[in-house]
Amino acid sequence: MSDHPSTFGGGTTGKTGDNIAWNDRAALHRADDGDGIFDGAKALSRGTFADMIRHVMTLPEADRDTYVIEKAGDREYRAAEIAALAARPDFPAEDTQ
Repeated sequence: MSDHPSTFGGGTTGKTGDNIAWNDRAALHRADDGDGIFDGAKALSRGTFADMIRHVMTLPEADRDTYVIEKAGDREYRAAEIAALAARPDFPAEDTQ
């Protein structure tokens, strides 16, 4: 599943811009790990996007800026954005897989 619209058969996925693909794959990284060609090997944890958000939200608030979530498609989410996503009414409270 991904956040971008489908062009299969000339149609769309029916999603709106506010829909989040909570089950996309994601990885937790240190914010200062430097990215680079070995970035994938530097992941501290992997799971769904929702799992990684839940994990970051269990950390003390003062430590959250230390980490970023890298979501499928090479998008990074930092602490403030992670907290905003966790507060959304459509955020899955627990693993639904």
